[in-house]
Amino acid sequence: MTEITHHSQVWSHRTPRTRLFMWVGWLALVALFVWCWQVMTRDTIWFFVADAPRQAADIASRMVPPRWSYLGELWRPLWDTINIATLGTIGGVVMAVPVAFLAARNTTPSARFLRPLALFVIVASRSINSLIWALLLVAIIGPGLLAGIVAIALRSIGFVGKLLYEAIEETDQSQIEAIEATGASPAQVLNYGIVPQIMPAFWGITVFRWDINIRESTILGLVGAGGIGLKLQASLNVLAWSQVTVILLLILATVVVSEWVSARMRHAII
Repeated sequence: MTEITHHSQVWSHRTPRTRLFMWVGWLALVALFVWCWQVMTRDTIWFFVADAPRQAADIASRMVPPRWSYLGELWRPLWDTINIATLGTIGGVVMAVPVAFLAARNTTPSARFLRPLALFVIVASRSINSLIWALLLVAIIGPGLLAGIVAIALRSIGFVGKLLYEAIEETDQSQIEAIEATGASPAQVLNYGIVPQIMPAFWGITVFRWDINIRESTILGLVGAGGIGLKLQASLNVLAWSQVTVILLLILATVVVSEWVSARMRHAII
């Protein structure tokens, strides 16, 4: 853009009108931030906020040293947590695969009816957190590991389905056309043209989701869905902070190990 100053052209990155709009936009953003801050802090008791560092230091002092003798009671709940994540991932993948094929433009049998329905399932699954799924399922089928497994599975459908249907849509169409030219049936085209192309992405997505589910399943016990979260909730209820430290350290170690396993498996697959 250019501006005329004393009959000479001077280069300007933006016109005065554009700069005015930008300033108005920034002022509106600041006003929105101030309004949101007032709404969020309307019921805040600032005395508690000011006292928060002292309270945090007090709790931290009670968490040290950890009660390592409590570790023996955590191995079974930890194993339950890993099973929740693993079985939930398997269940989610089994349900997500047909949903992904129905959602992909190049494999759906009905772009008008079935594809929107599959996309709705994916969006609904991704919109509801696994903790909320667990709350609903505990109320429906009762507390225990089954509620946690189903909650993880329902949450995994959206994640796996979305990434998988995008991988299906990105398949090389020339390979598929070459197989169709041989007179192959739709099932053969799917088996020999699409599936081999998406298998690396499929396994990578599955392992990545399992890694995420390990982390999510550690807190499902807070709402009664089994696993190590039950022990964490019980320790918090009785203010056994030294036990809480051991649980948190064990959860951290589990997540680190699952991250390492996930990375190694994805590297081996991809």
